[in-house]
Amino acid sequence: MMKPPVPILLAALLSALLSSGAAQAAQLSVAVASNFTAPMRTIAAAFEKETGHSLVLSFGSTGKFYAQIVNGAPFEVLFAADEKTPLRLETEGHGVAGTRQTYAIGKLVLWSKQGGYVDDKGEVLRGGTFDRIALADAKLAPYGAAAMQALQALEFADTLAGKFVQGENISQTFQFVASRNVPLGFVALSQVYADGRLTEGSAWQVPESLYEPIRQDALILAKGKDNVAAHELMKFMKGATASDIVHSFGYGR
Repeated sequence: MMKPPVPILLAALLSALLSSGAAQAAQLSVAVASNFTAPMRTIAAAFEKETGHSLVLSFGSTGKFYAQIVNGAPFEVLFAADEKTPLRLETEGHGVAGTRQTYAIGKLVLWSKQGGYVDDKGEVLRGGTFDRIALADAKLAPYGAAAMQALQALEFADTLAGKFVQGENISQTFQFVASRNVPLGFVALSQVYADGRLTEGSAWQVPESLYEPIRQDALILAKGKDNVAAHELMKFMKGATASDIVHSFGYGR
């Protein structure tokens, strides 16, 4: 019996290898807290390049994601804006036990699109010359809760209450200020910080002693239990590449 020519054998081997790689590549549906939008897009590109897996990203408020997940939404991994929601999902059986991990520690800033508007000590709050101030809904968004904690600690919560403009999540809150519809507001540092500096406008980084740490946890959800890409993404988040990206956007680890 004649053996196939060497080129045919090589072509068959190459085809088998390519087919094997395609079979191993997986698609993963990931729900991501809106404050982590920019870093997650950068992380996704790096992860896809390294592993071949593809990520389908959805951005929104952690509170809404919780409601969607318990009602059967097809998300496989959650990157929350807090630590309580992933713990709750795990406890209720909607997450894979033992997969929770802190991927970032968020930081709060008071920011204005206008340069020189917010001073570096937050004294603009004391002056109260602005007509409106934006913050995320404290019931839905951890950054909103942190903003309220800071205002209460500074004893401004009651005096400024009539000027509050609430965003459904931190992304909408940021848009209120970025569009100049609201002169200033409490947003995530990551939204106005990149490559080690403030990207535009003026800001006061709120002392972390004024609010509870914003520990942002990730969790493999029940629907992602058997998806190899989910487990590889969690491992990737512990590595140097993801860590460098997280830090470059102003988060702690």
